[in-house]
Amino acid sequence: MNKNIPSIDAWLAEAKAHESAPKIGMYLTHNGIVRESAKAKVREGAEDTKPVIGMEFSYDKEKVDAVIEETYKMPGIYYIKTWLAEGRLQVGDDIMYVLIGGDIRPHIVEALQYLVGRIKNECVVEKEIY
Repeated sequence: MNKNIPSIDAWLAEAKAHESAPKIGMYLTHNGIVRESAKAKVREGAEDTKPVIGMEFSYDKEKVDAVIEETYKMPGIYYIKTWLAEGRLQVGDDIMYVLIGGDIRPHIVEALQYLVGRIKNECVVEKEIY
């Protein structure tokens, strides 16, 4: 388990003290965790999968940074902070935290979906362990 897991409370305090804070009407967080159900089971309905006992997780920081920069170009997005785990994780361990701040809910929901989707599909390697 990664011992350097950030505090969302501390992140929110930092965000609210940031120069962008007066423009922000909402913050939205994402906390991805390792689950017991295999990706093939929850995404594709494969019922014959074994339970997951862990995961090997890594990511490309430069790719993540590039996706963050692209997300800042979306309407109404003024604050983004991310943290991703590395190494061997167990069921229940945190994989990723994302915090996005922006002007209105629809902009922030869309940006969170975009950012997390791009990170998961383009920037990380997840190897489930059974």
